[in-house]
Amino acid sequence: MRILIVSHGHPAFSIGGAEMAAHNLFRAIEATGEHESWFLARATAPIRPHGGVKLMSLGQGPRETFLHTDSWDHFNLSNGALEDLSGPLANFLLHVKPQVVHFHHVIGLGVEAIALVRRVLPKATIVVTFHEYLSVCLHHGQMVKRARNKLCHGASPAECAVCFPEHEAGAIYLREQFIKNHLALADLYVSPSRFLIDRYVRWGLPEARFRFVENGLDARPPAPPRALPPGGRRDRFGFFGQVSEFKGLPVLLEAVTRVPDAAWGEASLCIFGGNLDIQPEAFRTRFAALMERAGRRVRFFGAYRAEELPRLMAQVDWTVVPSIWWENSPLVIQESFLHRRPPIVSDIGGMAEKVRDGIDGLHFRAASPEDLAERLGQAVGDAALWERLAAAAPPPPDLARFAAEHLALYEATQRRVPRAA
Repeated sequence: MRILIVSHGHPAFSIGGAEMAAHNLFRAIEATGEHESWFLARATAPIRPHGGVKLMSLGQGPRETFLHTDSWDHFNLSNGALEDLSGPLANFLLHVKPQVVHFHHVIGLGVEAIALVRRVLPKATIVVTFHEYLSVCLHHGQMVKRARNKLCHGASPAECAVCFPEHEAGAIYLREQFIKNHLALADLYVSPSRFLIDRYVRWGLPEARFRFVENGLDARPPAPPRALPPGGRRDRFGFFGQVSEFKGLPVLLEAVTRVPDAAWGEASLCIFGGNLDIQPEAFRTRFAALMERAGRRVRFFGAYRAEELPRLMAQVDWTVVPSIWWENSPLVIQESFLHRRPPIVSDIGGMAEKVRDGIDGLHFRAASPEDLAERLGQAVGDAALWERLAAAAPPPPDLARFAAEHLALYEATQRRVPRAA
């Protein structure tokens, strides 16, 4: 098969879970030696077109191509520069002639890219993987209400208009129909969490088109347990990911300060995360104040590269995933299991689905610093807990299995008729 993987970014320039999953799938299919795969990523500022040419290689592999387009309508998930699609992208599709086109995101490219593939390659199988709720929710796809960041349990034009009074309910209804009509052109939807499937089905997408496929990771040895001094405790916590409000860092920092001194002892929290500089000023101010209040209990190490993760994991005993939104399938949970670092996670969405409370990790009440503080105290106070949870960590799927499951879906979908109209 000839397979094109499409992503809104390339992990060489943007380290995010969706970019990593898409590129991992591309590499895994290529590694089979039985299929041809291509990777197409969106490029935008500060990257510039080379001599006005929209398609670029940017020094990546021979089958890794970038399409430069920077016209983006967030409200409608739409690309205003349709000439970027009908010209360069259409020509690229005709040159590669993929039998399968697998979208891992339409950010920057627009839902019109799905329609273009259906028009240019009418016999191709189109697959869409959902990594969050961007089609459903105007609030960055987080399904969190703008007022006090309360969880949203279901979207509707009327509900969304309350959250976004600058848009009328009628306009939000038209947005929903516009996006659904384009998604209907896909033959198959994929999600790495069952929770997300349920949310999209409740929104109105057909359940029969959904398949659950867990993301895969590179097979590599786990980082060894951190060496402890005589009488030492498993008391070093790690946060890995984007530094933002939705990722729950304020909740985590407040929790750290609430653990009594007698229980905390010499424990510490290591924060490995980037993008603090692009967060709203109010968040950066609050983050700085919480860091100062936490004092010696917390250390902030900034951004990291994907290849550094095993070395950083070796420095901690536990990971904490305190997101205040539902999440889908956080990569850090898989990495935690791979390296046998028990995760402490919010009890909602894909986090609660992936981590079994008291078996291979711990849950705490989402957005509750008080409850998280209790879990942190429990983690450092029970010497046997870490050993038991770490031993039960389920191994994440390797890339060979990741590719095999997708290839089986592609083949089964190609045999299915009729194709999307």
